[in-house]
Amino acid sequence: MATIDLVVESGAGSALGRARDHLLSLQHPEGWWKGELQTNVTMDAEDLMLREFLGVREAAATERSAAWIRSQQNADGSWRKFHGGPGDLSTTIEAYVALRLAGDDAGAEHMRAAAAFARSKGGLETARVFTHIWLALFGAWPWERVPAVVPELMLLPSWAPLNPYDFACWARQTIVALSVVLAYRPRRPLPFALGELSGAGDWSRPAGTRPAGRALTMLDRVLGIYQRRPVRALRELSLARAERWIVDRQEADGSWGGIQPPWVYSLIALHLRGYALEHPVMRRGFDGLEAFTIEEGGVRRLEACQSPVWDTALALVALRDAGLPGDDPDFVRAADWLLDQQILARGDWAIKRPRLDPGGWAFEFANANYPDVDDTAEVVLALDRVEHPDAELVRRAIERGARWVEGMQSSDGGWGAFDADNCRALVRALPFCDFGEVIDPPSADVTAHAVEMLAALGRGHDPAASRAAEWLLAAQAEDGSWFGRWGVNHVYGTGAVVPALIACGIPADHESIRRAVRWLEDRQNPDGGWGEDCRSYDDPAWIGRGVSTASQTAWALLALDAAGERSLAIRRGVRWLVETQRPDGTWDEPQFTGTGFPSDFYINYHLYRLVFPIMALGRCGR
Repeated sequence: MATIDLVVESGAGSALGRARDHLLSLQHPEGWWKGELQTNVTMDAEDLMLREFLGVREAAATERSAAWIRSQQNADGSWRKFHGGPGDLSTTIEAYVALRLAGDDAGAEHMRAAAAFARSKGGLETARVFTHIWLALFGAWPWERVPAVVPELMLLPSWAPLNPYDFACWARQTIVALSVVLAYRPRRPLPFALGELSGAGDWSRPAGTRPAGRALTMLDRVLGIYQRRPVRALRELSLARAERWIVDRQEADGSWGGIQPPWVYSLIALHLRGYALEHPVMRRGFDGLEAFTIEEGGVRRLEACQSPVWDTALALVALRDAGLPGDDPDFVRAADWLLDQQILARGDWAIKRPRLDPGGWAFEFANANYPDVDDTAEVVLALDRVEHPDAELVRRAIERGARWVEGMQSSDGGWGAFDADNCRALVRALPFCDFGEVIDPPSADVTAHAVEMLAALGRGHDPAASRAAEWLLAAQAEDGSWFGRWGVNHVYGTGAVVPALIACGIPADHESIRRAVRWLEDRQNPDGGWGEDCRSYDDPAWIGRGVSTASQTAWALLALDAAGERSLAIRRGVRWLVETQRPDGTWDEPQFTGTGFPSDFYINYHLYRLVFPIMALGRCGR
């Protein structure tokens, strides 16, 4: 123990200083921070297919994108969803098509390996619905074999089942755009066939196993018939309403929701509605995509999203934990930028909360329609720690944000990310919905951040926080951990919930806290760190298990520190951070520790490997 203490005491302070200095060096002159959001090659493949469909694909940019896609191929010919994960059929098919567009010959060794992998997993026939849609756009898959989504859903009132607001905001924007695309069913054939990707089996329409699923499968068949012969007046009214809805929700940066899926499908939908490529809406859309593109080392890759608000709030919390004064000019400059980002307009969230005043923050540079609880809570936590020359300005912004978060609490006491009470699970059973979460129910991590915010403002015993604490205690898994919706996975959930419960007055000796501590200590790796593989969302054997990473080690340490631990486990965790730090003050972390959709889509937040270790070293050092 004495040896470990000596290592920690002698190295932790220096490691914290190096990390803090590196983080400060990354601040933009305007005050914000933004790390890259790295995802799999689906983004890049679909970008090439979008440009092919719209006739704007350029040879030089195509080759740079293709170089990136090739660089990410696995030895078995596949492409994966996350670093270190197994090959994925649909990702591989889309990457393969993109490389064929770039001119790669089907007979080339890497292409033959990719095709063989695809066939071994069932081929085109067993790909996900979204992949089938891309193939159908190019005549390589029958539209009749794509589940139906009709634009007439735009005519449903918000209380009716399967109306657009039953879907989470990210799915809602995608579904509305795709309902237009599927109404037109365009075909723009590729200059090559894809027979080498066909599997041995026959395609079959997805069918639900429960009564609701079977009913929706039958509804899909009925809608498929209607899709071929719609009521003309009703169809045109629906398409016009969908078109207006899409245009109204384009953000100032040209995006839709600041994320890739609704962005690309909205551009296609509006093009099918007659919008020329030079139309201002289309032009803004393409210009915005360029701002999401990273060009370096001869490759071109696309970010699925950008996170400046989230990154800036986390950076400020980390810097305060590292000892930076609250009136430091860099800190105040960042706070000023965050104050300018507060959203004072109503968005889709107001459908469920029509009398709630706006005041939240979004994740991205521009996403005024969709502020979220998670970002708002973290921004308030950051602003609450600033010593600003205009304290009243900050107080008013904090109060608006806190009121908005409280108003977004769902009826069960928890918080979802973007909407309140977005819990109608019926939409999950739609045959169309075979990729990604499509509703936004309360989650432990978002609820924990809201509780932590309320506690920091002295409201940890208010009714909203008390109800949420009860929700969190009830959501604890039998093993003592909490599920992580927006980070991988139980390490993230547990790392968020324990500090929140402690902050709102749950004592460290409470049985739920002790169970969480025991779970974390049991999951510590032999090297002293913590890690959890993305496969934990599908295979319980991976829960709390994986290669040690800086961000996940920090999450575990934050929970242990909040619980008052000063054990061997926390010392070993700090030592792991000290010993694995790079000379420049950051940490290597190729693993994906952020979650977009559990089981389907993951993110490597490049700033996570820095901000969370700073928080952990700063708090443990106290």
